[in-house]
Amino acid sequence: MNYLTNEKLVIVGAGGMIGSNMVQTVLTLGLTPNICLYDIYEPGVHGVFDEMEQCAFPGANLSYTVDPAEAFTGAKYIISSGGAPRKEGMTREDLLKGNCQIAADFGENIKKYCPDVKHVVVIFNPADVTALTALIHSGLKANQLTSLAALDSTRLQQALAHEFGVQQDKVTGAHTYGGHGEQMAVFASKVKIDGKPLSEMGLSAERWEEIKHHTVQGGSNIIKLRGRSSFQSPAYNAVKMIEAAMGGEKFTLPAGCYVNDEKLGFKNVMMAMPTTIDATGVHYAEPTGTPEEMDSLKASYEHLCKMRDEIIGLNIIPAVAEWKKDNANL
Repeated sequence: MNYLTNEKLVIVGAGGMIGSNMVQTVLTLGLTPNICLYDIYEPGVHGVFDEMEQCAFPGANLSYTVDPAEAFTGAKYIISSGGAPRKEGMTREDLLKGNCQIAADFGENIKKYCPDVKHVVVIFNPADVTALTALIHSGLKANQLTSLAALDSTRLQQALAHEFGVQQDKVTGAHTYGGHGEQMAVFASKVKIDGKPLSEMGLSAERWEEIKHHTVQGGSNIIKLRGRSSFQSPAYNAVKMIEAAMGGEKFTLPAGCYVNDEKLGFKNVMMAMPTTIDATGVHYAEPTGTPEEMDSLKASYEHLCKMRDEIIGLNIIPAVAEWKKDNANL
């Protein structure tokens, strides 16, 4: 089997449902044979390792460990789903304190054991602030670390495809920006349905609001239906992000990235933007939309600032003015 690269990929949280799905997806897509499965729960990660070996992927070179030094040393790519899962009745923000402390430890492990890692994807919630925390503690450049945001856009795309009875990939430009949470900004002005602008499809304002609400509550809906948080869709989207960083197909759905842009008025946050991930890292463009859409994006940004300031208050990250002491690249 031909692989995209032979460089080491670490899956953090590999004993869980998202992590185990990521391992299988990486091997199915032929990204790299060299995968280290890391988790703090030995029986779980051991079990995933056994199952993956029993799949008998040609050329696969798998290992598993509960030791961060063993896992991270030599890593060139990392995807982390290693936080506490979201449960019914919880918002992403409810997970803030515990998962941001996990993210801080994760970043320190990168700095200590694999400072020359090429790209890191963070997908455990609340992803905007866990990724920001990991970036600050890791010492990486801003374009080397991204967070999962595309899932909100694919949920919007799905809802519109069902609404108009078209194949999902016939819906284009269905994007959400800002936070990956209850305050996400849902954009409609660039949406096309099989090439036709959404504005010409006769969608009522009331129905659009229902679709937006369903998109924002997409994660909660999965929990209600399946009794657990999403795992297949975040796993697949995260792997497609790391594939792009490895030099494969470019990833052009929105991704969470570090933004400190005086011109845009967004400073010192991780947020979903119009992005491209490729072998040189993540690159963002200026979002454009109607005045109402841009106002919703500003509101989402302000919500992210409040979450950032909360973890500063918890002493999980330092005050913004002190970030360069931990990460000279910011």
